[in-house]
Amino acid sequence: MVSIRVYVEGGGDANALRTKCRRGFSEFFRKAGFEGRMPKVVACGARDDAFDDFCTALAQAHGACFPVLLVDSEAVVETEPWPHLKLWDNWDKPDDASADHAHLMVETMEAWFVADRDSLAAYFGREFNTNALPARNDVESISKAELYQSLKNATRLCNKKGEYDKGAHSFEILALIDPDVVRSKSPHTERLITTLHRKADGK
Repeated sequence: MVSIRVYVEGGGDANALRTKCRRGFSEFFRKAGFEGRMPKVVACGARDDAFDDFCTALAQAHGACFPVLLVDSEAVVETEPWPHLKLWDNWDKPDDASADHAHLMVETMEAWFVADRDSLAAYFGREFNTNALPARNDVESISKAELYQSLKNATRLCNKKGEYDKGAHSFEILALIDPDVVRSKSPHTERLITTLHRKADGK
């Protein structure tokens, strides 16, 4: 069995927030069908740190270990992940890296939340305004700025959790959303889950 490690952008510098980040992604992967062969989630904080940690892991990897980089795209994606990351972050693809090693949340993790509006409504309570969310099913076509603003608008009157705050809410929401719903509206998420299953199967 191949051991998968996913190096994710997120969690900041505080240990408590990094723990929430790991738990959120781990629960998302568990519900995506990885029970019994879970990827290990490494919360890296800043995106540059995620890339550096991934590169170190890749250089040290052996046949039974497969490291994965998972970061926000931050912008429209018009290429494969590695060329996009070169264009956006000026990151050079490591010589040993393949296309399977790099994955993007387009344009940001909040697109996953907007994909599963039922889980969002359940989390924020009855004051949640679903109509304030973008109506488009293709969540990857929604800009980062619009994602954040729509979540602010949808939660403005919520007494249960308050207005959306990335640090306070994002990883709790991540643990609640349905991966199958997200995959149906996000091709890059579908690619991520499919790749992880294939690697977990040793293929």
